[in-house]
Amino acid sequence: MRLADIGGRAAVVTAPDRAVDLADASGGRFSPDIQLAYERWDEVKAFAAALDATKAAPVAPADHGNPVPRPRQIFAIGLNYADHARESNFSVPEEPTVFTKFVTCLTGPTGEITLPPGDVDWEVELVAVIGKRAENVSVADGWDHVAGLTVGQDLSERILQRSGPAPQFSLAKSYPGFGPLGPVVVTPDELPNRDDLELGCLVDGEQLQKGRTRDMVFSVPELVSRLSAVTPLLPGDVIFTGTPSGVGMGRTPQRFLKPGQELVTYIDGIGTMRHTFTGGA
Repeated sequence: MRLADIGGRAAVVTAPDRAVDLADASGGRFSPDIQLAYERWDEVKAFAAALDATKAAPVAPADHGNPVPRPRQIFAIGLNYADHARESNFSVPEEPTVFTKFVTCLTGPTGEITLPPGDVDWEVELVAVIGKRAENVSVADGWDHVAGLTVGQDLSERILQRSGPAPQFSLAKSYPGFGPLGPVVVTPDELPNRDDLELGCLVDGEQLQKGRTRDMVFSVPELVSRLSAVTPLLPGDVIFTGTPSGVGMGRTPQRFLKPGQELVTYIDGIGTMRHTFTGGA
């Protein structure tokens, strides 16, 4: 199943340019509020499997909103690819490096993002969405608690991030628009290999990041296990799973986003996001 926010309403995507409104198709059994779908994920999946695709309506990329607009918890994992740890001058971590992004930073898969003053960097990430409460879950059972996967960007303002006596990861990564998600949430069974997906991003057509999720230090099920050993993961929560190498801060000379540039972010089998930038200093 591929679930999307189309015009502010939950919809099941049946083809790249067509979707069925979940609330309308179910006669009101399911809410048009996509965030509530994760609370009833198994029911939604079962209903979607029996949908009549001939009733799908046309949709355009601009119709897609954020498919996970109000998670109660956002987990973000730093240095989860060895090559990114090295370019950041850190050792590969033996335990997940965990921080959060504030929910007000989340936005949809297309549109404009305002650059604050400073050095704003790109970080393509696979994002896992929780579909079943997870508490003290084993690695073997980790995937059973994942509703689906989506594309994310962990945009980061590097000057604020490095300010103060300790890194300001959460604050520097939570300006408005700094957490794009979308365009769809894809159930793992829809993917040829849920543990090995190509992800990357381009700025003005230049490929700056390209990696594979098989290279994560801590896989999706391992992250579910380790996080749920500390705090319960709730339906609709999201986990930004880290970025591969190629970020602007790790380049010589360093490069950062500028007004007018286009950032294209993709994960094969899931989809593509497109954003342009305004503002800056």
